[in-house]
Amino acid sequence: MSVIQNGSRGRTNPLNVVEAVASQNGWTLEGTGEDEIVLLVKGSCTDYQIFFTWMRSLEILHLACVFNIKIPELRCTEMQQLVGRINEQLWLGHFDLWTPDDTILFRQSLPLIGGVRASIQQCEAMLGAALDACERYYPAFQCVLADTSAREAMRAVLFETTGEA
Repeated sequence: MSVIQNGSRGRTNPLNVVEAVASQNGWTLEGTGEDEIVLLVKGSCTDYQIFFTWMRSLEILHLACVFNIKIPELRCTEMQQLVGRINEQLWLGHFDLWTPDDTILFRQSLPLIGGVRASIQQCEAMLGAALDACERYYPAFQCVLADTSAREAMRAVLFETTGEA
């Protein structure tokens, strides 16, 4: 049985699709209400909480991926510079420094205007973009927390090796 009930106005709640994707991947799912669910996903460096919110009035499915990084005030400026540098590299979604909690989160939205229904492929693409970005850039956030500059942190994560040792 679905954690999410179909919304009013006879429209299928897109969170049902997200729930199906979570089930296929064996991810823990928590329902926080009719219009929000949270996926708990284990990454290679940290665990992620991925909030999906169905914004009915805007007809937008919103994703926010949060991980456990608390930014000290002294590192906020450098962290903002890092977020800007990372966002220049991204095609889908973006990172934000969430000032109410001094944390980093990855966000993106899927417009479903005019009765468009979310597909499994769309939700998988959203999740894939979020997890790929978080996994790739998490070490850069850690570097900046450890007093490395945003420029050096980006060099470290963008360095790609080829071949095998």
